[in-house]
Amino acid sequence: MCALRMPGMLTTLALIAAAGTALADCRDEWICVDAVDQGGNVELRARNLGDFPITYTLKISGTPQLQIDGPDTVTRTLAPRQSEQVMRLPGTGPAGDGQYRVSFDWTVGDKDAVHDDGHLYSLPYSSGQRYRVLQGYGSRFSHTGLEEFAIDFDMPIGTPVHAARAGVVARVEEGNSRGCWEDGCGKFANFVVILHSDGTTGEYYHLMQNGAIVSVGETVSQGQKIAYSGNTGHTTMPHLHFAVYRATDWGNTQSIPVRFRSIDGIIRKPRRGGRYQAL
Repeated sequence: MCALRMPGMLTTLALIAAAGTALADCRDEWICVDAVDQGGNVELRARNLGDFPITYTLKISGTPQLQIDGPDTVTRTLAPRQSEQVMRLPGTGPAGDGQYRVSFDWTVGDKDAVHDDGHLYSLPYSSGQRYRVLQGYGSRFSHTGLEEFAIDFDMPIGTPVHAARAGVVARVEEGNSRGCWEDGCGKFANFVVILHSDGTTGEYYHLMQNGAIVSVGETVSQGQKIAYSGNTGHTTMPHLHFAVYRATDWGNTQSIPVRFRSIDGIIRKPRRGGRYQAL
């Protein structure tokens, strides 16, 4: 089975502002943090480089003399292709101490997303098929905390995976071939992330290598085939990990309980050992 964490995106910068300069750190072609000197006062700005909303957390630290206008840690959602001032550091140019450290992390989605609880999701596999639930809501093996409302389906490698809800493909990783259980194995996961109309994301993990059949920016319909299941990432056996998430702080996501439609009726709480037939 699995323990899930989005690929680590924590970045720590040691920046020293100089008069008239702008320093920038950009990661993963998604976000840049700029440090702009403005006559001895440094302005920190965040830029969303992509076409999807992102939620980022930024923390500033430095010498005891460091001054900060406002809190030293902020978590915000930034719209596609937008930028904003995060914080201002008075007297932190050449005339001041000038030394500080910036740490930040990010994930796709809106921290203020309000999930459409009236929506009925499809089971993430082909119509007429049934697959055993290895872990349901609240399973103690690894579906606790942020992952409380995730589901693991027992699927052989190469099983077609279908979109549980319509949306736009925001992220795809399909280049990995390894599955393992040691610390750090999460970075080997293949996945598809679909952004829903309410700002939540549907995320499909442990896909096979080269198993995605959709591309970033593509609009998908509910029930559309999007990938093939696998055994990559932090996993002990082939399966599909699916959940709906809301972005939180430090690049994390909180799973959300959702309801599924099936031939067996509406599924409100998928249970371990259950086998549900897709419509």
